[in-house]
Amino acid sequence: MDRRSEISDFLRSRRARMTPDRAGLAADGRARRVPGLRRDEVARLAGVSTEYYTRLEQGRAGTPSPEVVEALARALQLDLAEREHLTDLLVRHAPARRTPASPQRVRPGLHLVLKTLEHVPAFILGRRTDVLAANRLARAVLTDFDALPVPQRNLARYYLLDPDARDRVGDWPQIAAETVAVLRLEAGRYPHDRRLADLVGELTLRSPEFSTWWNDHRVLRRTHGTKHYHHPVVGDLHFAYESFQPPGDSDQTLCVYTTEPGSPTAEALRLLSSWDAPGPPAHTPSADAR
Repeated sequence: MDRRSEISDFLRSRRARMTPDRAGLAADGRARRVPGLRRDEVARLAGVSTEYYTRLEQGRAGTPSPEVVEALARALQLDLAEREHLTDLLVRHAPARRTPASPQRVRPGLHLVLKTLEHVPAFILGRRTDVLAANRLARAVLTDFDALPVPQRNLARYYLLDPDARDRVGDWPQIAAETVAVLRLEAGRYPHDRRLADLVGELTLRSPEFSTWWNDHRVLRRTHGTKHYHHPVVGDLHFAYESFQPPGDSDQTLCVYTTEPGSPTAEALRLLSSWDAPGPPAHTPSADAR
């Protein structure tokens, strides 16, 4: 990534979404040719000079102090993920933040966690939304990542490039756009990650929607929420999900889908688990009927 362009595009996109009313600024009578705040208004809100803010937005001001970064975040009303992204772009951009060359490994204890969570879908994501490990139900609900070549085991690739994902993932445009925002956050954190750059290039060429979402400069860190899938065998599945960073593995995320006991989704997962189990399928009335 070109750091100057990334800084400029991100700050301009956040400035454009603000309004004087939202920022608490009184109307000054000047006509606005474009949406959002002017540079001098952001500078005033952040307590810096217009000249200095202009250099910051153009990526020519060097590394600002933490106080200036915080002041900009407040002026632009950034959320936590956006604040993290702004810090990555303005402060944590040294070559030392290059992605390690060695592949990521899931430690045995986390594999055991996935095995223990056998009644719900669970998987572990690494950098770039790489799927590092997934239990049987996660592979049954989404796609069989283990059957794919290792470079293709990636959640963003699945959501954006797998034709089945558009039918299987409920609210596909929202989920796909959020996944692009997650990649944007990763790109700010690891600007020299060649594999991430290759993934972005592939998605740009092959996904009709990717460039639009990428150019929005939205960033997101998903920690919890809901998911809806249309499974071709057991029908609609509705989940809540929680995402955790395991201690000692800040670049890995454990994602667990949960459902209410006794709900239609819980029953569908029970049937799906029995059909997907190793060996002969379990003999249930529903299975025999099929």
